[in-house]
Amino acid sequence: MAVKAMGWVHTFPVSGGVRAARQWTRERLESLPWTAAEPETVDDIVLAVSELLTNAHMHAHSDAHLVLTWDGDCLHVSVHDDDPTLPRQRDPKAGEESGRGMGIVRELADDWGMTCQRHGKTVAACFRPAHADRRGGS
Repeated sequence: MAVKAMGWVHTFPVSGGVRAARQWTRERLESLPWTAAEPETVDDIVLAVSELLTNAHMHAHSDAHLVLTWDGDCLHVSVHDDDPTLPRQRDPKAGEESGRGMGIVRELADDWGMTCQRHGKTVAACFRPAHADRRGGS
């Protein structure tokens, strides 16, 4: 049985990339058949993209390579940056403006993971929409 999947790739620069990534992600998701019925899932995905790109830009001081892949079951969000240091869970104090990104991604995603590579790392999250066509493709 062949697996049908569709995906998109874009690199977002450190300067101004997060806002552009949110817009780019929303535009790509509009092509999927389930997104109109699940605006909350779309919002969760866009927020996760925002958090992951912010982490890449702020902590890795790197451009962020964003990959979105829809396999009929899960919308995979992967962000690669040039720093091999894996993010760690923080417990920010009240009033602190940072330190919540990975916790937000963990809370929103159905699954997530991190991979350290020779030239950086990839942080990935999976979002399974409730009403998606599970047969794959679009």
